[in-house]
Amino acid sequence: MPTEIVLVRHARSVPPTADGPDDFTRPLTRDGLRQAHELVPALTEPRPAAVWSSPYRRAIQTVQPTADALGLPVRTRTELREWDDGLAFTEVWERHYVRSWTDLCYARPGGESLDQLSIRAVEAVRALARHHAGRVVLVGSHGTFICRALAGFGVPVSWATVRQMPMPALYRLRFTDPSTSPEMFERS
Repeated sequence: MPTEIVLVRHARSVPPTADGPDDFTRPLTRDGLRQAHELVPALTEPRPAAVWSSPYRRAIQTVQPTADALGLPVRTRTELREWDDGLAFTEVWERHYVRSWTDLCYARPGGESLDQLSIRAVEAVRALARHHAGRVVLVGSHGTFICRALAGFGVPVSWATVRQMPMPALYRLRFTDPSTSPEMFERS
């Protein structure tokens, strides 16, 4: 029986600012909270057996309405967090991201490279697929995390992919075996 992992990029969140909130506690906007509630029919349809999330507030808030509708807790895993880009808040972050996407091995001091993120993301997704074999698992996470997980499974992604990914976005992966690459059978 195949295992399905439904990756959910968080809904629209409060933009980062120098004054905070920090990346860990940054919430969804009012529109993002509405989007999270609108996701419930699409996310309950595959009947998830478990709901996991990045520990970041915006990711939890995105999957919480679905977990509530299913009567399931939202469990968090640090490995599902967003990319640690090694940047303090800056208004000119995009040039740093372009450099990282040009050189996937590049890491700023204290941060992780996109190659390192791919390894972390793929292992986190595989671990959930192994733990919930034959079931559907909902995973709340982040755009760069999802793109690098997909890249780790052989799906072509680029900086443009991240830039064009909507908030929220859904990617359904079907594993026949957690040690092999999944089939991406739905994206919305």
